[in-house]
Amino acid sequence: MTRHIRKVAVIGSGVMGSGIAAHLANVGIPSLLLDIVPKELTAAEQAKGLTLNDKAVRNRMSTIAIQKLAKQKPAPLSSKAKASYITPGNLEDDLKKLEEVDWIIEVVVENLAIKKQLFEKIDAVRKPGTIVSSNTSGISVEAMAEGRSDDFKAHFLGTHFFNPPRYLKLLEVIPTADTNEEVLSFVKAFAEETLGKGVVEGKDTPNFIGNRIGTYGLLVTVREMLKGGYTIGEVDSVTGPLIGRPKSATFRTLDVVGLDTFLHVARNVYDVVDGPEKEVFDPAPFMNTMAEKGWLGAKSGQGFFLKQGKEILELNPKTLEYEERKKLKAASVEQAKQAKKLPDKLKTLAYANDRAGQLIWSLLKPTLIYSAEKAFEIANDIHAVDQAMKWGFGWEMGPFETWDAIGVAKSVERMEAEGETVPTWVKDMLASGQESFYKGDTFYHAGGYAPKLVNEKIVHLKSLKPDHVVFKNSGASLMDVGDDVALLEFHSPNNSIGADVLQMINKSIAEVEKNYKGLIIHNQGKNFCVGANLMLILMEAQDDNFFELDLVVRQFQQTMANIRYSEKPVVAAPFGMTLGGGTEICLPSASIQASLESYMGLVEVGVGLIPGGGGNKELYLRNLAKSGGNDLQTVANKTFETIAMAKVSTSAQEAKEIGFLGERDGIVANGDLLIDRAKKQVHHLSASGYRAPERAKIPVVGETGYGTMLLGAKTMKFGGMISDHDLKIAEKLAFVIAGGRVPKGTLVDEQYLLDLEREAFLSLLAEPKSQQRMQYMLTKGKPLRN
Repeated sequence: MTRHIRKVAVIGSGVMGSGIAAHLANVGIPSLLLDIVPKELTAAEQAKGLTLNDKAVRNRMSTIAIQKLAKQKPAPLSSKAKASYITPGNLEDDLKKLEEVDWIIEVVVENLAIKKQLFEKIDAVRKPGTIVSSNTSGISVEAMAEGRSDDFKAHFLGTHFFNPPRYLKLLEVIPTADTNEEVLSFVKAFAEETLGKGVVEGKDTPNFIGNRIGTYGLLVTVREMLKGGYTIGEVDSVTGPLIGRPKSATFRTLDVVGLDTFLHVARNVYDVVDGPEKEVFDPAPFMNTMAEKGWLGAKSGQGFFLKQGKEILELNPKTLEYEERKKLKAASVEQAKQAKKLPDKLKTLAYANDRAGQLIWSLLKPTLIYSAEKAFEIANDIHAVDQAMKWGFGWEMGPFETWDAIGVAKSVERMEAEGETVPTWVKDMLASGQESFYKGDTFYHAGGYAPKLVNEKIVHLKSLKPDHVVFKNSGASLMDVGDDVALLEFHSPNNSIGADVLQMINKSIAEVEKNYKGLIIHNQGKNFCVGANLMLILMEAQDDNFFELDLVVRQFQQTMANIRYSEKPVVAAPFGMTLGGGTEICLPSASIQASLESYMGLVEVGVGLIPGGGGNKELYLRNLAKSGGNDLQTVANKTFETIAMAKVSTSAQEAKEIGFLGERDGIVANGDLLIDRAKKQVHHLSASGYRAPERAKIPVVGETGYGTMLLGAKTMKFGGMISDHDLKIAEKLAFVIAGGRVPKGTLVDEQYLLDLEREAFLSLLAEPKSQQRMQYMLTKGKPLRN
């Protein structure tokens, strides 16, 4: 049968339930958010003369939860306007409405009896075929379905979202013995392609996959810290990016998660296991004391760390007093920092004979052994375990990938020499002559190697190289990605734009116009593009090489024009930071297919400049098209404000509201599917008889509009809100957007506006204060307001 999820009911409006409803809203799916009916009036309700029978009171829990979404950080909603997709309700008045939805997600308190009572009520009102799932992290999914109808059981499963649902990619799907295979397949596909999740199938065991391994690893870290006499700060200084873990490392992560939440998750396992495993899941006494004191982390203002003014202090677990934060210093740490690849960093630290090496080995060894012991109890294969840890905990490498990195045979020999018991299946693998868990796109499974099952729509550019490279230089590569579509990938440092990247854009467009249906601009780095190579621009400016800089800016502008007027469609597929020149590359494209998590902005004023690659003109044109060409001053004002305030979208949805994306541009929840979506758009445009836009004249607001824009900036200057140099930048920007000293409504050509832009850009670049701002950004990583 063909299934559709048109509307969802989320039951339970706490942080997790409202977060799930918010993420559904982010992808355009309306939901009904239900919670219990309050038993008492608040003082505010009493003051309004409300009673317990009033709807505002009865829906209070979910209504407040929706209101809180707009204030939470990081923002659960991709746009505050998305809150309108969530309808508040309660479990008494609105239970009947469950027959209107296609999926019911339970997110209530972790109590089996309460959940079973709720599911009994749901079973009585849901229409046959409706999917029902629980977001539990610790209660048996099988047990929750006991006593329910056959249709309920066939459509029931666990769907464990990770918090916050918008940002954490992992979704663990846990079927029961009665779950219909078609339902399981549908939920997996829907979660991956519509919700943007990385889906892992887990078994019905305590904490499933991610939390089982992750919690064990965190508790082992605490144990080894206390045993080895390390401080909290020392542990965090070496258990972050240095070993392929998030910047929040160990204890900062616990502060973000919340100690109360962590202890609850640990208790889930502690209550059902025995022996040495139970000992590990029994948190250290000082952690329980912290919880009793309310030192829960970020939510309570203090936890393992405490911020006092600008200083961050670390907790001494022995005295429970806060002290100066320390870092672990050792020769192996410095050696690991010099290594370029993570496997080399891990090997350096794991086998080092110093304090850092001893700590890292003492953490890795039990975690790797435990992962091997539990792999087939909690998951279907080791690849699922690795994916869960990468998507749910932000590890660069899962435990089995990590084991490969440090050498399986070498590490097992050391483990056994130290008296550890390595799982038999790992030793059997080694005995068979196989010394790694992974070989290319296969992983060790059932005595042989099985292929990774991946969505065919997901394209990994690394796997295409070098066979699919058409040509390349130091900054970018043109690749054939099949179906008569080419892809231009940036691989310069930080994907910044230099002469080499511009050269490749032009060369790629020429090649595509001859041999392909269209071009995608995309890469799979950390960010799409953070702008032009600021260091090179500053060096040229400091050497007074303005003739060369003028040529470079002209080349940048011409290259962006080549994107706009390419005979074949150019589709930009941005994600992550898409700033300055990165946004300027997107704006003239025939189409933009953006990841939901795209942070777009023309931010050049932050370094004392204005956009120099046609961004002012392109944003003005987009705003003009959106307005229907009616109110030129409003269009100019909006463009001026967006660039002058260096507005950066916090999502692709917000980028659409700001004006960087148009109504016809697409938003993709799963960044892994960007190439597939962009390729489809190329084919759609090509099949529709794509023609490049005509070079039309552009109406501008001219001198009077320039004065209007400048008035707002001068008001801010007189109010002490901006500096003299800020005002100078604003004057230049307003002049460019206004089209110079011409009458309002004058039609000008694009080159005229580009000439104004280039002159303003170069004049600001010559300013000492702009150069100071550039230098500050390069050294400090933040803007200077001088």
